[in-house]
Amino acid sequence: MTNKLLAIAPALLAVAFAVAGCSQSDTPAEHSAADRGEGHTSSSAGLPAGHIAAGEKLAKTKGKATGQSCIDCHGPEGNAPIDATYPKLAGQYYDYIAHALQAYRSGDREHALMSSQAKDLTDQQIADLAAYFGSRQGSLRDLHGAHD
Repeated sequence: MTNKLLAIAPALLAVAFAVAGCSQSDTPAEHSAADRGEGHTSSSAGLPAGHIAAGEKLAKTKGKATGQSCIDCHGPEGNAPIDATYPKLAGQYYDYIAHALQAYRSGDREHALMSSQAKDLTDQQIADLAAYFGSRQGSLRDLHGAHD
């Protein structure tokens, strides 16, 4: 092993154990591979199964609070935000989107538009939006396995 690899070996071992702890057995039985293939997802956020088609429809629906839809601000399929400070949602982790929307809904996370948009979302709607945006092809990149 090179000195550089020896230096990062403990961190790599820790990551390996963390990844091993996230096995398929953590996925509820009701969300089989066939279900996930049809756009049903499960979440660490304690949400029901999300449905991509329902999320797509909801993402295009104008919210009562602001008169805006998700895609009005985040762009078609969540790839082209209208402002550089707005996040790209396409390809984002399902759980990240779900937890963020839950935090906006509860008031634990605040944003002038998102807090009011998320305030009335149901658990099912949050799951559906997370499934939809998480399923879109985006330009976000996972740094897992990246090296210098």
